[in-house]
Amino acid sequence: MSTNTTHRIVVLGAGYTGMLAAVRLARRTRKRDVRITLVNPAERFTERLRLHQVAAGQELADHNIPAILDGSGVEFVQGWATAIDTEQRRVQVDGARTLPYDELIYALGSSTDTGLVPGAADHAWTLNDPRLAHRFAQRLAEVGAAGGTVAVCGGGLTGLEAAAEIAEQHPGLTVTLISTGEPGAMMGDKARVYLTKALDRLGIVRVLGRAIVKVLPDAVEIAGGELIPADLTLWTTGVRVSPLAAEAGIDTDARGLIVVDSTLRSVSHPEIYAVGDAAAVRQAWGQIHGTCQSGLPTAAYAADAIARRLRGKTVRPFRFGYFHQPVSLGRTDAVIQFTKADDTPGRFHLTGRAAVLYKESVSSTPPFTFKMSKRMTVSVQLSKGGKATRAA
Repeated sequence: MSTNTTHRIVVLGAGYTGMLAAVRLARRTRKRDVRITLVNPAERFTERLRLHQVAAGQELADHNIPAILDGSGVEFVQGWATAIDTEQRRVQVDGARTLPYDELIYALGSSTDTGLVPGAADHAWTLNDPRLAHRFAQRLAEVGAAGGTVAVCGGGLTGLEAAAEIAEQHPGLTVTLISTGEPGAMMGDKARVYLTKALDRLGIVRVLGRAIVKVLPDAVEIAGGELIPADLTLWTTGVRVSPLAAEAGIDTDARGLIVVDSTLRSVSHPEIYAVGDAAAVRQAWGQIHGTCQSGLPTAAYAADAIARRLRGKTVRPFRFGYFHQPVSLGRTDAVIQFTKADDTPGRFHLTGRAAVLYKESVSSTPPFTFKMSKRMTVSVQLSKGGKATRAA
């Protein structure tokens, strides 16, 4: 630990979790000698929840990170974190600048993995970067004008939302959703039936139950040798995380997620907190999977836990339960499956216009939450899991 009297906290990543952790922690420690530095490659905050809209050709609001941080006291450093020296407690940025830390919040989120299938990295597009999403939208407009074909690979929430958005915005296109599983398999029967009818209404072709074996420049090859024509291929399946933690010798699981204790501290380096997609967080009902719904609570908890420990107070274990699965189906339709704590389907679901308004409130809330968190403590957790987590 440094002999410097200023307590230095570095936050890596300014996605949903990193932004909230930095702003909330700054407010919680504003009366203490604490210096918080937020590191991110870009100045613009990326709304990952909305990148399927960008890919379909829509423009989003421009949320500038320094502007959001203004007045919070958080220092913003633009650049890539390239190495962590856990012995000296230093982070290298762009291989040149060094940032010392007493505590580190590791909030480097995940991205879509195009290394799983031959040709995906060379011929498929992803929703990892807003700049690529804009370029995809430009190509999509050209393909749409020619009445071409688009293949969306992956039937998870991202794939469903992207396929629906593209089909609605470009009705002249043939949109094919390719998935090894049934779309909406995580939902209850009624919500899944509604989802299926919406995909039918939008004219989305489904190729289900067969693995993708190769991505070609103008087609997707599936098991059995069949070629699905595709002037554009959008890849939404598979997840990879930054190798930075593992390279630094921090304990990670098989997927590269930082293994944390019940208070989200690294089990090998307790001065490091991991949040969101970067953390292997277990509850009594199982391991949390990376979503904004679970990520924001981990960020808020980590900020609060650091602040409490700096004041010499005890910290209770992190508790979380899922509450909903919100899925947009274009701009005029949506389906919301409410869930149990372990993310299995609950009794209720919401559809149509009410679901659209609900989904929009979910997607639009984070930037507002960051700004409000500079002034007050904002609740970001819909469920702590109840009995399902108290057993831990």
